[in-house]
Amino acid sequence: MKGGFVTVESRSERLRKQKHRRKSKGAAWKKLLGLTAAGVACLSIGVFAAYLTTNSDKAGLEQAQEELVIPTATAAPKPKPAASAKPSAQPESDQAAKPSPQATVKEPSAGASAGASGRVELAFVGDVLLGSKVEDIMKKNGYDYPYSNVKALLSDPDYTIANLETPVTTRGEQQTKEYAYRSPPEAIPALKASGIDLVNLANNHTLDFGVQGLTDTMDALDKNGLAHVGAGMNKDEAYRPVIVEKMGIRIAFLGFSRVLPESWWKAGDSNPGLAETYNYVLPVEAVKQARQQADLVVVIAHWGVERSDSPDASQTEMAHRYIDAGADLVVASHPHVLQGFEAYKGKWIAYSLGNFIFTTNDVPKTWETAVLQASCSKERDCDLTVVPVWTKSALPTPMNAEDGAKLFQRLSGISINAQVQQDGRVVGR
Repeated sequence: MKGGFVTVESRSERLRKQKHRRKSKGAAWKKLLGLTAAGVACLSIGVFAAYLTTNSDKAGLEQAQEELVIPTATAAPKPKPAASAKPSAQPESDQAAKPSPQATVKEPSAGASAGASGRVELAFVGDVLLGSKVEDIMKKNGYDYPYSNVKALLSDPDYTIANLETPVTTRGEQQTKEYAYRSPPEAIPALKASGIDLVNLANNHTLDFGVQGLTDTMDALDKNGLAHVGAGMNKDEAYRPVIVEKMGIRIAFLGFSRVLPESWWKAGDSNPGLAETYNYVLPVEAVKQARQQADLVVVIAHWGVERSDSPDASQTEMAHRYIDAGADLVVASHPHVLQGFEAYKGKWIAYSLGNFIFTTNDVPKTWETAVLQASCSKERDCDLTVVPVWTKSALPTPMNAEDGAKLFQRLSGISINAQVQQDGRVVGR
């Protein structure tokens, strides 16, 4: 049974207090400047008092930011499976800032067989949406309905990761864009119970309902013990890794997005937002910092062209830069379809896992998805296995052998220096 996470002041409350402090400071200065000639004699005292008040507030805010620890889930052991062999133009990023290290979540080892193997079993899935038509389906069938046919695939691995393609909130201001999603907080306990441990928030929908929606999302995830990467109350927090320890192996997870509808979506020095990767400087620095803290570094990216079978040049360039900086595995999403794999310098890149739980459209290739299993060692090598899945009507279901074989063949044809064998194993070529 999983449990155990740090309780901190909610981000929504922090945001409210920050706004209140700004208003209070503004009011104090207006009052000071409105002094009449009769009060000039007291001006020096008033200025000194205002100075102390302002700096006291600032110190309090800085202290609160320094003390914040992003809560992450502490998972109990899971049963072990056998190990098998249209982005818009954005301004350049701010200058590189060294992200603060994330707190380590140390978890108990699971099972004798897993310990003997010396490997950690990870699972990755693509885009998860719990609003719109998916919400209608869940209200009719239960919030746990989408996971009915894939529960073991999500809960058996040591750690399972997804891209959460939605804010989780009932508040906020809807942004002006073609698709703006919002999912109910009531859906999050079932997401956690499915076996998913960590979600990426660096994508093009997390701020669909503004900063309020973002802070509500992080609060909802924290409340349910779900770890998250790729977003934060400032730039340092957004680029900070989540580090977990499983099977004696320390794993750092980072989330980046190259699909931000507006420039204000990116996190700044003092404003909430996402970890963007239009410019490689900040992500590469974050990877280098994570490399010093963990045995394995995993990057979860959001990029590419929707419904394109192959990665574009920017995807390939960024993936290579991550690995050159020290990443051991890159897994991504956004195109809503499966893209191929690449073997690069002994490391793996999964360019897109497609949709996992999403609204269904009439394009058949968006129905193809997968659970990507990665068996990794402390020596930084990972063996990948693809479990083929159909996803329609918010109910991902494993494919039969015939359909799976066809998918493996198609993925082999669009992969770079890699192919998917008939048993689902990804190998170099």
